[in-house]
Amino acid sequence: MAAKIIQTNDAQINTVEVDGVTVDIIENALRNAREEMDAVLFRTAMSPGIREQGDCFPMIANREGKMVVGQFGSFIGPFLEAYDAEIEEGDIILTNDPYLCNAAVSHLPDWVVLVPVFKDGRHIAWSAMFGHMSDNGGMVPGSIPIQATTIYQEGIRIPPTKLYKRGVLQTDLLELILHNVRTPQWNRFDLNALVAACNTAAKRCVELAERFGDDVLMSTMDIMLDRNYRAMKHIIEMFIPEEPREFEDYLCDDGMGMGPYKIKCRMWREGSTAIFDFDGTDPQAQSSVNFYLNEDMFKMFFGSFTINVVDPQIVFNDGFYELVDVRIPQGTLLKPNFPAALSGRTHALGRIFDLLGALLGMGAPEQMLNAAGFSDSPHLFYSGYDNNGEWFQLFQIGFGGIPGRPVGDGPDGHSLWPGFTNVPNEFIESYFPLRIERYETICDSGGAGLHRGGNGLSVAYRFLADGEIGIHDERWLTYPWGVLGGETGLRSTKRLVRTDGSEQWLPAKIEGVKVRAGDILYFNTWGGGGWGDPYERDPELVRQDVERRLVSHEGARRYGVVMGDDGTIDASATDALRAELRAERGDIELFNRGGTIEELKARCLEETHLPPPESPSFIGSSPA
Repeated sequence: MAAKIIQTNDAQINTVEVDGVTVDIIENALRNAREEMDAVLFRTAMSPGIREQGDCFPMIANREGKMVVGQFGSFIGPFLEAYDAEIEEGDIILTNDPYLCNAAVSHLPDWVVLVPVFKDGRHIAWSAMFGHMSDNGGMVPGSIPIQATTIYQEGIRIPPTKLYKRGVLQTDLLELILHNVRTPQWNRFDLNALVAACNTAAKRCVELAERFGDDVLMSTMDIMLDRNYRAMKHIIEMFIPEEPREFEDYLCDDGMGMGPYKIKCRMWREGSTAIFDFDGTDPQAQSSVNFYLNEDMFKMFFGSFTINVVDPQIVFNDGFYELVDVRIPQGTLLKPNFPAALSGRTHALGRIFDLLGALLGMGAPEQMLNAAGFSDSPHLFYSGYDNNGEWFQLFQIGFGGIPGRPVGDGPDGHSLWPGFTNVPNEFIESYFPLRIERYETICDSGGAGLHRGGNGLSVAYRFLADGEIGIHDERWLTYPWGVLGGETGLRSTKRLVRTDGSEQWLPAKIEGVKVRAGDILYFNTWGGGGWGDPYERDPELVRQDVERRLVSHEGARRYGVVMGDDGTIDASATDALRAELRAERGDIELFNRGGTIEELKARCLEETHLPPPESPSFIGSSPA
């Protein structure tokens, strides 16, 4: 089963020599077209998640579906393998169902648009983009139900479908889809914006083909892919060991009282091929925290992470995929069986980056090993009817602390995804019945280290209308680990203060919480782990952090730094304290997790105000 591209021009594509200057011109033109896709989308979308936050991922791919420029890696190859139909000029395809496109997208709120690019009747490229819709129907507003046990509870499933046939919009189909969501106007505008962005990229590809010729354009795409292949081959041979190394990390819970869930991976190299084996990962969850991880998507994660660490100047694309072998056992948390729920997949997706950072850095920790960072995109949902009786529905992604790294401190209050931006508070206050009373970094939340972990964020939302809230977050039980002597980052917390003064500590994953006008939610995200020995950090840098309110006076003592009330450093007291702390600490371990899972559970209620989760139970299998 595979898609068939119908061309009216079957003229042969010839591979030709292309000079370096032409390659650079076309390469940069394609990169500009990819940036233009974002610009078109942000100017025409309506929902704040896409328009303001940038929760979308564009790309331009060659005829075979390999991403040449983009952000998230190509999902076209897996889609083409699963789509059993003809594709013609003017067709535009829409889908959101992970199970029907080989996990080209990984949960239903992500709607993906694919446009085959034709010139003179000949297929020359693809443009594609997916964006996170504010609603997809289902059990709860926002369509990421924590309590879902099957994908049927998560909203409308759109199989690979022609939204446009030969350039004609299928209006009845679109109206049927929009009839099943709570925010039809936003979805309509956002979908139109995705189509416009893809059509813009398609137009730019045709213009390049008209300027340089089809053969030159497609040969240049092959050259760009080959460049990436050769660069990644060198990186793999240099940094991936033949001797296997392994690491495991955890999701704290599933929102239904069970956890943690283990994700385990072994990495090694055979020749020029990097192998990642997820055997030992827990079986699939009964709840929605499963992450259907497409093998090509993981290859993209690996390539993007590695290139950005080793050589950020390399243009990232899909040219290296044949150099990576990914093995994910069926029926596990990362490859669940249909119809397992998938809507809460964000947490496992983010944890993959911590896992990769540990595996890649173990062999050369002084040069490559990052601490654990803000490996998630925590969500806040707030919905109800405002004082005018109008329905409102907020979906917002929170930011946190980036880990300490060999090259320096982790940034404060950043997103897991580099391209995301925060939604301006003024925008939220203008369009939703709430007020942002606090938006600041959390002092001391970054792990202490030679290079400090970034601080998390504290956002205080005062609700101005009765409604319901839902929260999706992580790292409330396990710590963002530090490395090479660095300390753990501070964990996440959620505290709801009622108008009568009573307080309620909320779980990291909860929905259907009734709020009244005047209630305040303190939404605190976690900090990044520290890198390196904190007692080796320049005391002057600690003093500057205290001055900037990133570290407190008392927090400076975590670095062995003693400060006077006037903000000056007591050098002799600092030397004495550091000697004392070094003696108490003993040998430095490579990873500092803040305790074993058993120890964290034993201290859970005291430290988090929440009971520990129970060990997961798995239907039809036992934990790995």
